[in-house]
Amino acid sequence: MDINALYSQWLEKADADPDLKAELLSIKGNDDEILDRFYRSLEFGTAGLRGVIGAGTNRMNYYTVCRATQGLADFLNAHFEGPSIAIGYDSRIKSDYFSREAAKVLAANGIKVYLFSELQPTPCLSFAIRHFKTSSGIILTASHNPAKYNGYKCYNSNGYQMTDEEAAETYSYIQKVDYFTGIKTTDFDKAVSDGLIEYMGDEVIDAFLDEVQKQCVNPDICKKSGLKVIYTPLNGTGNKPVRKILSRIGISNVHIVKEQELPDGSFPTCPFPNPEIQQAFDLALKYAEKIKPDLLLATDPDCDRVGIAVPDSRGGYKLMSGNEVGAMLLNYLLSQKKEKGTLSEKSIAVKSFVSTDLAEVIAKKYNCTFKNLLTGFKYIGELITQLEAKGEADAFVMGFEESYGYLAGTHARDKDCLLYTSPRPRD
Repeated sequence: MDINALYSQWLEKADADPDLKAELLSIKGNDDEILDRFYRSLEFGTAGLRGVIGAGTNRMNYYTVCRATQGLADFLNAHFEGPSIAIGYDSRIKSDYFSREAAKVLAANGIKVYLFSELQPTPCLSFAIRHFKTSSGIILTASHNPAKYNGYKCYNSNGYQMTDEEAAETYSYIQKVDYFTGIKTTDFDKAVSDGLIEYMGDEVIDAFLDEVQKQCVNPDICKKSGLKVIYTPLNGTGNKPVRKILSRIGISNVHIVKEQELPDGSFPTCPFPNPEIQQAFDLALKYAEKIKPDLLLATDPDCDRVGIAVPDSRGGYKLMSGNEVGAMLLNYLLSQKKEKGTLSEKSIAVKSFVSTDLAEVIAKKYNCTFKNLLTGFKYIGELITQLEAKGEADAFVMGFEESYGYLAGTHARDKDCLLYTSPRPRD
């Protein structure tokens, strides 16, 4: 089907979301705009889908999300008897809407859905998959991309993002689904009453935070430190869980950047909500001029990555790189485990190939086994799963990537910034 025929088909049939019809009408006769929306279909890979929100096969919308979900449902029904799935979402535009529509498609295909009742961080979704022993997981997020984007990440039953083989097979199912006639769906409220869709309660998040708190190697040190912290969730999912974990470990002097406190997918004060860049800290640094904190923290919209700024020698603040934070945390964990006698000959730390080689030097200092893995946190999750299968999960010390992704413990199989919003006092 040529592009203009596709456009005409969507203009006629795309009525599930009124925003789509209005957008399609607004570009009528504009060949460049039509081409951009229909010259390809969003591809599904190990990171799922990602694209600009809008109308067309090359956009994130009701039809592209539900088509992918129908393909995923077909994949799950082919591989599991009585499959189930956990679904989460972040603060991005239409994330909550897409999550409900995906849940309706899965329920219509006989798949039990566990759905978060409000937006939650990506690592909570990874945890929920293993908590409920589901066959898969979905989270609606575009991580730290600008506001016009959204995305659809798929996880396997181990709690990490799909492998290449799983994603390729799922994509083969997706390609067989017609956008307008191939998608099964059902009434949301009926699916809830029938038990096919079940909301996950606060107890799941509390269980997740319990596991995060268990990773503290010196549980009382923060309580005694008197640390003063500025935190910004960058209008994302971190506000509630980060504040809870800081409170749990005894950090009470926390100042929130009010302009970036509440969920807002338009990110009005931070067009690029990426804690790797200085601009994400602009408002927090203004707060710092008056508050003079010991530490500044910023989490990205889906709260799986954290940026850290610390006082420098000139009276300002330095944004630490992912490599610096990763090396510092690894050295801290290994030194404390050695001091407490919990570091064994089987202990293992990992990083991605593109991350600093200093980590390997640190690991050797403590006689800790070290591995370099391919880029992508799923490879770290895969390693943890292999260790778990051998009964050696406790050997895992830490894994990290230079792009601000870190994980200690085995409660999640994706990067978990909530672990590292639990700050250590300075020497």
